[in-house]
Amino acid sequence: GNWLLVCSVILLAHTGHSCPEKCLCYTASKTADCKNRGFTEIPARLPPEIQILQLQNNRIWRINQNAFTATPLLKILDLSNNSLSSVAPGAFQKLRYLQVLNLTRNLIHYIENKTFSFLPHLKELDLSSNSIIRLPETFGNSTGNITLLSVKHNKLQKMERILLESLPNLKVVLFKDNPWQCNCNIFGLKLWLESFLYRGGISDGIICSAPGIRKGKDLLKVPYELFGACPLRTAHVHPASSHQHGPEQRGPLKHGPHGEPGDGGRASCEPKPRPRPASLRHAIATVVITGVVCGVVCLMMLAAAVYGCAYAAITAKYHKDHLAPGRLHGTAKEKEPLESSSA
Repeated sequence: GNWLLVCSVILLAHTGHSCPEKCLCYTASKTADCKNRGFTEIPARLPPEIQILQLQNNRIWRINQNAFTATPLLKILDLSNNSLSSVAPGAFQKLRYLQVLNLTRNLIHYIENKTFSFLPHLKELDLSSNSIIRLPETFGNSTGNITLLSVKHNKLQKMERILLESLPNLKVVLFKDNPWQCNCNIFGLKLWLESFLYRGGISDGIICSAPGIRKGKDLLKVPYELFGACPLRTAHVHPASSHQHGPEQRGPLKHGPHGEPGDGGRASCEPKPRPRPASLRHAIATVVITGVVCGVVCLMMLAAAVYGCAYAAITAKYHKDHLAPGRLHGTAKEKEPLESSSA
């Protein structure tokens, strides 16, 4: 009987008074372990002092507006492998000290504007392995301290450059396994990624899924000329960039040329229905003209060479006939004194 009493006291000390029935709460590490418990909502009566909340592997399908008002000190929130299909803007806004937010392996389709507002200490945002088809122009106010962003394994065809530019402290961005459309809409993202890598950022690169001719190609290796048909002609802002590009971009983590911020790649930018960019036609015309000029120059050089050979032959014959005997005679005379002096 005494042992049972001791065990129950230890368990109470271990789990804390306000710990939800199915969770384990650890006072020393300020952690609430609520994973694999079949929750469909964020559990109530969590200890207010906890800093780590583990809710992975549940069936949580919604987050109420005031779900985290009782746990304002959270630093790490793991909601991976749940059933969230959307996240209401402001759902996390009470978590002013949150640093890591893991939303991987859910069913999220959209992230609305300002979903992650008022999270000034947020450093890692993991949205991988969802069904996201659209990201907003901003994650929210006070999200400028994000250093890691992962959007791997989603259904993104494009991404707003303005969103990435609103995250000036990014160090790592992961893009893998999305059906990226490498058309005019992605040109701004290409410029941003080159600039990001140039500044020492780390990324797994963007592999094109469409159009067909670019499927499987690294966006960084798609030449600027192929964006020549895009409106605003942003492809010509850095004409030297395409020349620097080749040797620099052997792998996705290499540094690219410095792409400065510009107006290019806005969402409204659609490819014009031209079979071939104007710059390509100009290039072909240039090749033809260059070929003709080279041909003319070659003919002139050939004529000069023939004339030069003929002139050289005549001069050689003249020297042989008129100057050779005297020169030989003179050489013989010059040798005599040398021989006598040596004797």
